[in-house]
Amino acid sequence: MTTAALPTGAVDGQDAGAEAVDGQDPGAGAADGQRVADGSAAGRDLAAGPAAGRDFATGPAAGRDLPTRSVDAFTRRLSELTGPGLPFGAEELAALDAADAFPTAACRALDEAGLPRSYVPAEHGGDLADFTVVLRLLRAVSRIDLTVAAAHGKTYLGAVSTWIAGDDEAARRLGVRIADGEVVSCALTERDHGSDLLSGEVTARPAPGGGWLLDGEKWLINNVTRAGLVTVLARTDEEGGPRGFSLFLVDKARLEPGTWTSLPKVPTYGIRGADISGISFDAAHLPEDALIGAVGQGVEIIVKALHITRTCCAAMSLGAGDHALRLAADFAATHHDTRPGDAPGDAHGDPLARRPHIRRELGEATAGLLLAEATGLIAVRSLHSLTGEMSVISAVAKAYVPAQVDALVARLLQLLGPHGLLGPGDPHGQFAKAERDHRIIGIFDGSSLVNRNALIEQFPRIARGYRKGRADAEALAEAASPHTAPRPFRPAGLSLLSTSGCSVLAGLPVAVEALRARAEDESPARNLAPLLSLAERLLDHTDRLHESMATVRFTPRAVPGEAFDLAERYELCFAAAGALHLWLHGTTTTAADTTWLRGCLVKTLTDLGEPVTAAETDVLDELTDLLLDGPPGTFVSLLDHLEANAS
Repeated sequence: MTTAALPTGAVDGQDAGAEAVDGQDPGAGAADGQRVADGSAAGRDLAAGPAAGRDFATGPAAGRDLPTRSVDAFTRRLSELTGPGLPFGAEELAALDAADAFPTAACRALDEAGLPRSYVPAEHGGDLADFTVVLRLLRAVSRIDLTVAAAHGKTYLGAVSTWIAGDDEAARRLGVRIADGEVVSCALTERDHGSDLLSGEVTARPAPGGGWLLDGEKWLINNVTRAGLVTVLARTDEEGGPRGFSLFLVDKARLEPGTWTSLPKVPTYGIRGADISGISFDAAHLPEDALIGAVGQGVEIIVKALHITRTCCAAMSLGAGDHALRLAADFAATHHDTRPGDAPGDAHGDPLARRPHIRRELGEATAGLLLAEATGLIAVRSLHSLTGEMSVISAVAKAYVPAQVDALVARLLQLLGPHGLLGPGDPHGQFAKAERDHRIIGIFDGSSLVNRNALIEQFPRIARGYRKGRADAEALAEAASPHTAPRPFRPAGLSLLSTSGCSVLAGLPVAVEALRARAEDESPARNLAPLLSLAERLLDHTDRLHESMATVRFTPRAVPGEAFDLAERYELCFAAAGALHLWLHGTTTTAADTTWLRGCLVKTLTDLGEPVTAAETDVLDELTDLLLDGPPGTFVSLLDHLEANAS
């Protein structure tokens, strides 16, 4: 996937009469370059079983429980590949990282397991029928190693423009090649312009006799050297502008020798083994059918593609968060006080995990990860049911989830102390790699700053939609029901701007009312009053937040600093509202433990600066118990709780 080191670019609005790009007014906006990350995680959460092969494929006719079975089969296959000397062995991956070497064997193993078929929509011959499955599959890989997840998952970004451009035959041909293991990259960014896509200097001009001649250099691109196919954004109008760029699917095998050159690998702080490099073109001739969409549609297609890929980046952050939290929990559960002169292994008193302040740190980290998961889960399911709102939802997910996991990892690093900074060879060396690798996720497909800018540009529409209660109740219920198969994803429903706002928060008042009704209907023994009190305070803050959002005024490229503060608060409210929607729709009326939801709401209100009582914060210690009481190698997953309660 394309990478951008800094969120320095902006994608301007469309020509008069056209939609603004990525929610920007004419002359404003931002769209960052792409880059996907790796992290180390011990994805050994399921016992080894028979080789999964392609058994995890879901297909268009997947039943209610087939996606879960397929993910379980895939995770078991990963577990089989994590031992010494195997492609996902911890020592093997650490050695590759130390040598800045590409994880070839691990990526080949994922090919053999059939993962590339999950990048191809079912209508084009693949298995992608539910983005929730994609999130879970990439999350499982990211628990083991983020470099592998970034290196393999990049093919979806490379292909997605073709999926949404509307040429079924071109999509079918590409689907066949990906299913057969072809690597696809996406080249957007340039050395001198970073993520400022509208300043791009790579050009494509009509060639004598037909086709196009491609010139220029793309740089800091994920997998561009290894890829056989590269989606390239090129200037097709000298004047540039939103309608001055087009997309091309470049097949290296069809280029004349000497018309293209791979650029050297770029050393990186994290995901060191990834193929981050570049490519240059010198009058490279492209056939007519290399054009993706229509001439001048390049920026529009890419921005809509980013609505999808930004959302799916949550999978990698969640996997990295799973791994970091598991490592920290295991450290706290097995380490005791030591005294001067103690021999290795000597211990005194209770393990660190019994200390009150350590328990609280672990509980707050768990709540943060559950909020990130709620956001990611709602977002990927919204691709199916709230497609027209993805300009808002994808921006929130991409800004919030990586930032939340970064904060979680930083919190846990303080818990591990120097053990969290040690390298390969130390029993806790995996944490340092996970911390280092995950930092890059925040700038893939647009940094948090870029995505918050895109969100701010839509404040007027969002605030107006909230005030008028514009929530698509049926679509929201579907997005919040992970135990049900979603409606088919329709790329034509993607929009550069959400015309209605955001149903997730516009539907919060109704959700709180539903919780109130459930509390009144429950027996006194259930006592949902504490949960209702937290939800009502969230609603009150959300009301006031939208009032503030409605008053923000700014000119293009002059967004006031306080608007970014409002955007961060919006993300927090979105995450908590998403958790509430999931609880209401993903659990039964009579069962449904409230612990995880209370923990999420307590953390959100605390982060928003709202008062919570000491008694209310005790729920964070209950989350610690949930984390520590699980079998070795398992992870705390909101999705598991919802599915268990709803089945």
